[in-house]
Amino acid sequence: MSRQYYSARTGKNPLATRLDLPMLRRLFRELYLKFSRKEYFQESFGYNCVDAGDVPGLLGGDVESELFRILRKSDLWPIPNKCLEYTEDDLFDIIEFLYDNVSKPVDGFYHNFSNCGWHYQTFNEGLGRQEFITDVNLLLRDYQDGYELSADGEILVMAEQGLENLLQANVPLHDPENVDKRINNAVLKYRRYRSSFEDRRDAIRDLADVLEFLRPKLKLVITRSDEGDLFNIANNFGVRHHNDSQKTDYDKAIWYSWIFYYYLATIHATIRLIQKYEKEGGLVAP
Repeated sequence: MSRQYYSARTGKNPLATRLDLPMLRRLFRELYLKFSRKEYFQESFGYNCVDAGDVPGLLGGDVESELFRILRKSDLWPIPNKCLEYTEDDLFDIIEFLYDNVSKPVDGFYHNFSNCGWHYQTFNEGLGRQEFITDVNLLLRDYQDGYELSADGEILVMAEQGLENLLQANVPLHDPENVDKRINNAVLKYRRYRSSFEDRRDAIRDLADVLEFLRPKLKLVITRSDEGDLFNIANNFGVRHHNDSQKTDYDKAIWYSWIFYYYLATIHATIRLIQKYEKEGGLVAP
């Protein structure tokens, strides 16, 4: 939406910002039909021609069977007829499936006979995916606590309010394998749809391991007491170790979130401190 209307602006409409599953399914159905009318699924699903009959796409002549092979679920096809009964898991599976099979038509011809329609030969997958992500995220961000379809086609939980910029900010390039890649994997693990507490603890552990890798240099840019405080959280709150001395009696839904964002922000700051110190000639790599 380009702007909010009166009841939404004044907070008098409780449905203005949060969608429930039935409404999300209805809106998704219209979105799917819009892309279908523009033939964004023709390359994968094929089309029907008054002369040639059913012309298969990349998925072959039986899309329903191929959909079952990929998702191991039945009764999801055809999408417009079935989607109003989808579970949340079904809907999210289909959204990711459509991401894999959407492409923007580029070049083709219009078959005039009986107004058959457009038959395309060339498509642009990248442009199709970009448009699909943009439109579907307008719906997902307002569903329950908020979700989004990533650039890789995976549905992720949105960042908590006020922390969006932290997840979107690029970590300063430092060590592609030991730092950068591990951070990206940890963020993805934490944000995945239906991630478990174990998944989130693993993500926090991964960030703690990044700090451990940076520790030799970290000692030169912060005080000894600050350094100890950073690792106290991971070492004594049941994240990196499992023994009787660990503190585990806390609300994981709340505290895991705090620890994750705390460590992520700390890594951003730490790398910048290290790079600044190196730039000034005060730090020699161990």
